[in-house]
Amino acid sequence: MWHAWLSARACRLLLLGALLLAALLRFHALAAQSLWHDEGNTLRLIQRALPELLSAASRDIHPPLYYLLLKAWSGLTGESEFALRAFSALSGVLSVACAYALGAALFAPSVGIAAAFLTALNTFSIYYSQEARMYALLALIAALAMLCFVRWLDARRPSFLLGMALCNAAGLYTHYAYPLNLAAQGALFALWLVARRERGALGAYLAANALTVALFLPQLPIALAQLSGWRQASREALGLFDQLGTIGTWLLYGNTFERIDGALIALTLMSASLGAAAGDWSWRSEHAAPSLWQRAAPTLWLSIGVLLFLAFDLYRTANLKFLLPMQIAAALLVGRGLWVLWELGAASRAFWQRAVPRCAALLLGYGLLSAAGHGLHNLYNNAAYARSDYRALAAYIAREARQGDAILLSAPNQIEVFTYYYAGGLPLYGVPEGLGGDDAQTRRQTEAIVAAHRRLFAIFWGEAERDPNRIVEQVLSERAYEIDTAWFGDVRLVRYAMLGPLGAPRPIMARFGESITLREVALSAERIAAGDVLGVALTWQTDQRLTERYRVSVQLLDSFGRLAAQRDAEPGNNRALTTLWQPNEPVRDTHGVLLAPDLPRGEYQVSVVLYALDDGARLPVNGGGALIVGTVQVE
Repeated sequence: MWHAWLSARACRLLLLGALLLAALLRFHALAAQSLWHDEGNTLRLIQRALPELLSAASRDIHPPLYYLLLKAWSGLTGESEFALRAFSALSGVLSVACAYALGAALFAPSVGIAAAFLTALNTFSIYYSQEARMYALLALIAALAMLCFVRWLDARRPSFLLGMALCNAAGLYTHYAYPLNLAAQGALFALWLVARRERGALGAYLAANALTVALFLPQLPIALAQLSGWRQASREALGLFDQLGTIGTWLLYGNTFERIDGALIALTLMSASLGAAAGDWSWRSEHAAPSLWQRAAPTLWLSIGVLLFLAFDLYRTANLKFLLPMQIAAALLVGRGLWVLWELGAASRAFWQRAVPRCAALLLGYGLLSAAGHGLHNLYNNAAYARSDYRALAAYIAREARQGDAILLSAPNQIEVFTYYYAGGLPLYGVPEGLGGDDAQTRRQTEAIVAAHRRLFAIFWGEAERDPNRIVEQVLSERAYEIDTAWFGDVRLVRYAMLGPLGAPRPIMARFGESITLREVALSAERIAAGDVLGVALTWQTDQRLTERYRVSVQLLDSFGRLAAQRDAEPGNNRALTTLWQPNEPVRDTHGVLLAPDLPRGEYQVSVVLYALDDGARLPVNGGGALIVGTVQVE
């Protein structure tokens, strides 16, 4: 009696600890990072009046439930970064509670505790619990639906079946990947039906699914239209085993952990599965082992979701978040293996029989905790896993903007998140329009923007999907001078100057190294004001194919030979790589050299350097490492 009381009390304390840990990890530094592109779309959608929100959502790729719930949430909490993401963070914490409830319902409270901690620590779950998007809610609804379904299979109470039907409808209204979870439910019900042979349950199950379909019918025409017009990003060139390896890493260890060798993933799953199987076999005579359908539930949920994801060719790194509900299934599978291995040791009398399974459980648990610690460090400290930094980008533009400048956003719907941070007065242009695809129109629009402004801040994100032929960059490279490039997470900011016609090109015919010739050079001006941009156009040529990449450095040197200004880039604004040059074909290479506003007056020399990308070694020219190609007067 006392043992049972202490065991129940310890279980409640451990569950409380798992929930507190989940909350700490999900709410920690919740507003530290900028909102990114998709979160900006979320914000602008929920700011609309309800009819406009529903209308806009019908043109979006996602159904409206998350937006409606977040709109109500933001009405109470506001629209700060923390407030917008807190709804997902709360959903993530509740998912941990569901992981416990599922483990307890299928197996034992201790399994629920293990699954809760595995979910609480998994950075895949944490990452999307810190994002103002629908994926944490998707995992929560899927877990609630599975919990109701499992409880109905076990107790056959109609209220659980109704809860499953309502949760499934909510899941369909949250994300169109939710049918992956419905398929797992169907497979589990078929297994249960074969084992129990309760034919009367079939009608109730079909009626519950009919209710789900009926509730979703108003959205069905919109869903079909959205999915038929959905443009996937280009396929990622990964083999099946590499895809499974990445998926396994994310589900078991988190998305901020470097790819783990497939053998380790297989070993983790095998250890958990064999441990559970051994426990079921060894306890058959003394303990009531879980039913076949209970043992199969996590495996079916995990495997069917992943296999259908791959079968429908959904694999893209950006799409792996569709599998977030299966992370809970993986936690249940591994959590049960850990628990059974530990209990095997408790049930044995001989020392080695106690020690071996418990050592296996400890080693497996230690490996998972070590991976979690590494993943958490990356999540909060490694810039490689940070979101796009539109906050810093907007501050940079506001600081550097001058009269006559403009901002070009490609893809254009970056404007939603950019204007959350940018309150300046520069004109904003979104090119290409909509989903893109009309290259001629994109060219005309970009040319008009170039003609209307002196300098341009071009923000590139997602252009491989919206502008796959890079028309915007082509026009800017042809008609403007690139000043510099900066990265803000995965968003690229490029500054351009429009300088008008160049002066007449001057023949140079200088040899760099053994095979590269600088044929001619042209400058945008002979006299220039401090703070302006000097345009330099170079024409290169090689007499043989090059196997090494080189970078060009255009430098402004004062009368003492000291560096006053500089611009480094691979030729053609990093587009005409030297390894792509054709022998005896001229290569045009333009550079915009930005002069400091406080640059002293006087005469400056324009120098050109060509150096290897890998080690920085300069190619010799005229007996030295640099070539003077002209002079300018700074006024």
